[in-house]
Amino acid sequence: VQLVESGGGLVQPGGSLRLSCAASGFTFSSSAMSWARQAPGKGLAWVSGIYSDGSTTYADSVKGRFTISRDNAKNTVFLQMNSLKPEDTAVYYCALYPAGAPPHLIATIALYDYWGQGTQVTVSS
Repeated sequence: VQLVESGGGLVQPGGSLRLSCAASGFTFSSSAMSWARQAPGKGLAWVSGIYSDGSTTYADSVKGRFTISRDNAKNTVFLQMNSLKPEDTAVYYCALYPAGAPPHLIATIALYDYWGQGTQVTVSS
């Protein structure tokens, strides 16, 4: 399994960024995927998930501002982040949700075994 994130950077408050995660080494189209983040001095926090059928779920802190999507032809999952706030500053990681894990536990960080290397997002004026 290989997960490679890209698209991070420095953006002003209110701005937008689109993160990408290129996946390989497993059957992407039948897998659920998630994004999580780690802010400075804090633990890893789940942000959003997308199931194989395209249905999505979000943490309350990003609902209405972030959109997760996937392109099965390109084995890539995206995170479109709009109306960014300074508190969104973090390293963002994509992760593979284990096959067979209960769908309703997708926000449970401890269940994930495979992570990307992360991409830094900094929201600052």
